[in-house]
Amino acid sequence: MLCALFYTLCGFAEAQQAKKIPRIGILHGAAASSVADRGEAFRQGLHELGYVEGKNIFIEYRYAEGKSDRLPVLAAELVRLKVDIFVTTGPIVTRAAKEATSTIPIVMTNERDPVGTGFVASLARPGGNITGLSTFASELSGKRLELLRETVPKLSRVAVFGTSTLPDNAQSFREVDLAAKAFGVTLQYLDVLGPKDIETAFGAAVKGRADAMLWQVAGGVANAHRTQILELAVKSRLPAMYHNSAYVDVGGLMTYSPSATDLDRRAATYVDKILKGAKPGDLPVEQPTKFELIINLKAAKQIGLTIPPNVLARADRTIR
Repeated sequence: MLCALFYTLCGFAEAQQAKKIPRIGILHGAAASSVADRGEAFRQGLHELGYVEGKNIFIEYRYAEGKSDRLPVLAAELVRLKVDIFVTTGPIVTRAAKEATSTIPIVMTNERDPVGTGFVASLARPGGNITGLSTFASELSGKRLELLRETVPKLSRVAVFGTSTLPDNAQSFREVDLAAKAFGVTLQYLDVLGPKDIETAFGAAVKGRADAMLWQVAGGVANAHRTQILELAVKSRLPAMYHNSAYVDVGGLMTYSPSATDLDRRAATYVDKILKGAKPGDLPVEQPTKFELIINLKAAKQIGLTIPPNVLARADRTIR
């Protein structure tokens, strides 16, 4: 009898101890294989702060595999698991988490326009249950066009691939448009709303006699069809500037963007502060601090493009 009571109490104590270990829910729109480096960066950030997965922190991973309609279901599943914090990886993912809970803290790791989307009231004072890191991608659009112009001789027409339903799309296009007018470049806007639009948009770019392309389509659809996008860029012989390094690492031509892995690593500091009692609404949204110009020389060779020495000299990393 006493032994039974002893084991029961021990079991109860162990259960209570297990409950004290925080549980983090990471929600991705893409497949696990395409964001493995980002997951590792986040774990590294946690490790630097003294967290070890499976020992003093649990992480629940959920991947939509490029199917955005699965995100609300996955977000609801994480809510039912009673995660202590959501970590989200893009605007569509953050929207799903926001709609699933108004009380569980949400840490954004890759949000292009958190104020424009209505996720936060302001960068300095987010309010509510959402905070994190912003990439401010729209403000980089003009710089990307400038680099593309320096890379491609006699650039006159550029196909801009975007998604009109994303909140920051209009701002991004305005930035590109301002730069295009300054450089005397004509833009062709191509709307990619889903997988079926990808090949159609490339066909339109070729028909429109584009000299190069800016790829600004974000989210799970783009991540899940990255191989197709890269193959079509080569087939169309279009020098391409992408909005993040994931494309260039697997065969894309070039990118100028915030470091996604740096953002994921820094997201761990938000998790740490919230677990220690900080309210997400009081934690300012941080802007990117590390930008990278990455050039893939193999991709350049595939389409017969020679990268000018002045551009090559500015690259933070080259892939040969």
